[in-house]
Amino acid sequence: NIAAFNTVNSGNTVQTGNFSVTPKYSNLQHECSGNPVTFSISVIPTPTVVDPANLVVCNNAAVPAVNFTGAVTGTTYTWTNTATSINLAANSTGNIASFNATNTTAVPVVAVVQVTPSYTHGPTTCTGTNESFTITVNPTPTVDAQAPAAYCVGSPSNPVLFSSSFGVAGTSFAWTNSNAAIGLAATGNGNIASFTTTNATNQSISGNIVVTPSANGCSGNSSN
Repeated sequence: NIAAFNTVNSGNTVQTGNFSVTPKYSNLQHECSGNPVTFSISVIPTPTVVDPANLVVCNNAAVPAVNFTGAVTGTTYTWTNTATSINLAANSTGNIASFNATNTTAVPVVAVVQVTPSYTHGPTTCTGTNESFTITVNPTPTVDAQAPAAYCVGSPSNPVLFSSSFGVAGTSFAWTNSNAAIGLAATGNGNIASFTTTNATNQSISGNIVVTPSANGCSGNSSN
């Protein structure tokens, strides 16, 4: 008989050994052989998957398609996702098509995607080592609205302190001013310090301030 043994296949294709078994019977000086029978043992290679790179996107941004690859031709892939709130299913098979990520919270949402490679030959399916990668969806920062202000020429303005009640940590603010003739620079970052208002005309003039919040590389809707 053939004793149990550990199979080996260090390649990327199925390796098959074909066996021929001949029965024999000996009685005194005579040996008789019967008809041989054949069978085979196929050893399936271990499927693998190339670990995808981690992804970081903003809320409402498109996540690029993730195409899984491995060394063994014909490998299939199944995956699971720990955070369905980013608009990705909890599990599926095959590649991950591009989708629009969502994050309605004020903190980054990190989804861990685990991929399992498998290969089927005949009735046998072999699985390889899991690989994991993350999809981080950063939240959309916001800026609270500011009330309009009016000043007499030459008077100091009140400081403008920008805030975000939504609470995305690390939110910063950049602003533009449509009319530097009011005494305020055309652009700036952060809060607007008090400045001396100016007006070289005989009519009221206005500057429209547009402030844009950003955090973690993501920009939010501007406020005027």
